[in-house]
Amino acid sequence: MDSRLLGACWSHVYSLDAINHGERLFGMSTKDALYEAYTGEAKAALRLKVFAEKAKEEGYSQIAKLFRVIALSEEIHGARALLVLGRVKSTEENLAMSFESETRVAGVAYDEFIKEAEAEENTAAVLHFSQSKDVEEVHAKLYKEAMSHVMEERETTYYVCTVCGYVSDGTLPDECPVCGAMKEQFTHFD
Repeated sequence: MDSRLLGACWSHVYSLDAINHGERLFGMSTKDALYEAYTGEAKAALRLKVFAEKAKEEGYSQIAKLFRVIALSEEIHGARALLVLGRVKSTEENLAMSFESETRVAGVAYDEFIKEAEAEENTAAVLHFSQSKDVEEVHAKLYKEAMSHVMEERETTYYVCTVCGYVSDGTLPDECPVCGAMKEQFTHFD
């Protein structure tokens, strides 16, 4: 096995973040610990999915499968923590909370991220944050529309740009309006 690959596997188990978080968790309330568990598991699940894609790209199909399986397990842990926290409400409440979150992220957080990246002259980060902000605004719009249609349960098809995350509601665009990716770069959701 490639030593870089072995190192990546062990870095998940023995990450500096996990060690540092352990120091910080002493004296934490159960609610705070559940929130840390939720966010940590969510981050781990995403990281492992990205690692799985990289392993697949490099020809390590079994390692890719392992990363995907453990990512699913991490998602289950995170979902359980979220449920115990009582953060899953009715669909209407979940839509409203998601709308507020997307609006806040797009309107405040990404603006600050963009300013910082510009100050550091990190053009790749500026592009990433700018496109993400645009996509978050689309997410907020989709949540707002869904809130007004929740009772009628309007059926729609979604298309997600695999480059920047833009979501198209009902129509596959020829080109992503955020990053310019061609329609072949979109994933279809029924």
